[in-house]
Amino acid sequence: MSRFKPGLVPTLVVFLLLPILIWLGIWQLERGEQKRDMLARQDARQQAAPVGPEQIESLEEPAYSRIFLQGSFDAERSFLLDSRTRDGQVGVELLQPFQDQPSGLWVLVNRGWIPWPDRRIPPKFDTPDQPLKLAAWVYAPSGKPFVLNRRQAEGWPRLVNHVDVEEIWGVLERDGVAYELRLEPGPTAYRADWPITTMQPQQHLGYAVQWFALAAALLALFIYFGVHQARGSKQ
Repeated sequence: MSRFKPGLVPTLVVFLLLPILIWLGIWQLERGEQKRDMLARQDARQQAAPVGPEQIESLEEPAYSRIFLQGSFDAERSFLLDSRTRDGQVGVELLQPFQDQPSGLWVLVNRGWIPWPDRRIPPKFDTPDQPLKLAAWVYAPSGKPFVLNRRQAEGWPRLVNHVDVEEIWGVLERDGVAYELRLEPGPTAYRADWPITTMQPQQHLGYAVQWFALAAALLALFIYFGVHQARGSKQ
């Protein structure tokens, strides 16, 4: 121990920070593994045959399941999810009630992103009035978003800052499927390049390497400082 005297304060700093840095690295590795699993499940379900909306509630894990719809939109009542961006442009996502004729169920369909560069002018969209056959998939968020203001605007189309499917069915005074369905790209969809996750597994791995590198650098500095202090005390 005479060759290593780091001092009390550096020792306390290292004992405090080193476990945190290591934990952050492990946490990022776990998040990366979760994202890989999520992407694998999403890919498998996207390749599976679609099911009807009446089967959604009975699915053990409905997220990303493909859904086949046959019916028509309610063109009178649309919701615009505000503050959605694509390629640096601000816009909205268009959500509309859709009644599936074979099952009689109402579902909330997100038709995709629409640019809205000038907020003085309402965003432009149209709604097909003929019966349609659509392919969509179940979107199930990991948790409810933190929203400061949950008040909805008045009138139609109605501007909203978050999607609460049960709340929307309450506004419409209808019973409907408790999940948002997102359209697959097609003639009825607007921009439907849905990001499955905002951060890829490789990015989590990169962050984990950074945290472990910081932990290694801290430990190396601690050892160097301790040895340097011990040599200085002998002179």
